[in-house]
Amino acid sequence: MAKTTRYTGQELREMFAAATAWLEKSASDIDALNVFPVPDGDCGTNMLLTMRSVVEEAYRAPDSSASAVIQAMSHGALMGARGNSGVILSQIFWGLAQGLGGKESFAASDFAWGLAQGTQAAYKALTHPVEGTILTVARETSAAAQSACAQGDDLVSILGAAVSAARDAVADTPTLLPVLREAGVVDAGGQGLYVVLDGALRYLKGEVNQMQYRKPQIVPSSLPLVSRTVKLAAEGEAPYGYCTEFVLHGRKLKPERIKKKLADRGQCLIVVGGEHMVHLHIHTFDPGSVIRYASSLGTLHEIKIQNMDDQHREFIEMSQAQAPVADIAVVAVASGEGLAEVFRSLAAAATVPGGQTMNPSTQELLQAIESVPQDKVILLPNNKNIIPTASQVTSLTQKRVKVVSTQTIPQGVSALLSFDYEADLEANISAMEKARLAVKTVEVTRAVRSTQIGGLKVNKGQAIGFVDGELITVGNSPAGVLGEILLNLDLEGKEVVTIYYADHTKRTESEAVAERIQQRYSHLEVELVYGGQPNYNYIASVE
Repeated sequence: MAKTTRYTGQELREMFAAATAWLEKSASDIDALNVFPVPDGDCGTNMLLTMRSVVEEAYRAPDSSASAVIQAMSHGALMGARGNSGVILSQIFWGLAQGLGGKESFAASDFAWGLAQGTQAAYKALTHPVEGTILTVARETSAAAQSACAQGDDLVSILGAAVSAARDAVADTPTLLPVLREAGVVDAGGQGLYVVLDGALRYLKGEVNQMQYRKPQIVPSSLPLVSRTVKLAAEGEAPYGYCTEFVLHGRKLKPERIKKKLADRGQCLIVVGGEHMVHLHIHTFDPGSVIRYASSLGTLHEIKIQNMDDQHREFIEMSQAQAPVADIAVVAVASGEGLAEVFRSLAAAATVPGGQTMNPSTQELLQAIESVPQDKVILLPNNKNIIPTASQVTSLTQKRVKVVSTQTIPQGVSALLSFDYEADLEANISAMEKARLAVKTVEVTRAVRSTQIGGLKVNKGQAIGFVDGELITVGNSPAGVLGEILLNLDLEGKEVVTIYYADHTKRTESEAVAERIQQRYSHLEVELVYGGQPNYNYIASVE
């Protein structure tokens, strides 16, 4: 998407609709993380339901101005907020409504300021704010967004800085909250906020099609984590009580007074809203007294009372079935910021910089393997020249390391997509080897010298194109060579073509090639992804 200085309400709505779809892909994984404040296993679901309410209201906005859309979103978040993290999320949208209020369109700096306002409101809403939670992630995110404003008023750049800060903050949550460190997880609410922001950013970067085939990454901890151990309360231990929440409608409501009145009625009390509507969330042993007090102030809606001991039992069963098995890690070699992010988004535990002309050393590969907490590691070299070095590493560590002989980036991506958390090491190796052979790789670069290969005369500086390592064609422009190769391949039985473009390659040229392929083969899904790789103008996969 081209850089702009103003953004419309429609863009805002579609951005968060994409973010909600992205969150939906990992809601169950986020549920399986949740251990704070109570291991109830519904944090991801609650955030998803909250976001669905946000998007539904966005489509009911009276007009498409930024102000109308964000006000509708804020109302939807407040009405539809579920759980602790959902209510905090509603405050972030309240802050965005302050930043974008009264505006037909908005600047990135308005968005950043709104995030900061929402973070302040979220901290204020909690009686006892706790660091190492979604609050910390929101604070770090908004701070990074505001700092990025000094570099320019571009929403992609500002949201990119926010997403990067969110990822780092989520990774650090176990350093701030012992219960997370002991349970071997990062904070679920913080992970949910990261996924929402990451989905919004991917929409702005034009990666909606790519999002259909991928899944959000569960951020790994910055600390080596122990295996997950979530326990049921032993007989005789204090029960968890009831998670109680509702929306209160009334006249001249005073949220702060309500908060003070209920401060001694339970834990995790959150009261947000205004004079006419308040959303209340509390963990209490006496939900009846809370309901009676609130009903004396007005009418109650969206009432939800859940026994948290029952929730916890369900969480134990769910986490055993859904929590990612963490006994196998994948380490991938990738050159370029974009390609490294692709592998991280596919849940690679670590990436090692390297590729053509910059092969990593044995020590660099070994350090990456030793940095992950798992004792079983699958290594993806993603370049034929790195495979011998990768094979040497297996004898230098006490960990059980297997090398999948991926010779190209597309082979590595295809192999990682076939990885199965529920399968053992040998089954994964077999599946990944099979997957890497099922993809064709196209690579386009410029000749560094004049030569003749396989009957093709090549002049220094000309664009040259390879298919699975074999020189196929020579031309004047990399985009022209890529288009010629793809159009001459038999794509009738193929489903997806993914084009990774380099730092030194114009996206507009890449889009023109993608459009030509799409016009010729309407059945194909053609994805365009920023790879940032050196040396090669384009790397494309055909599968």
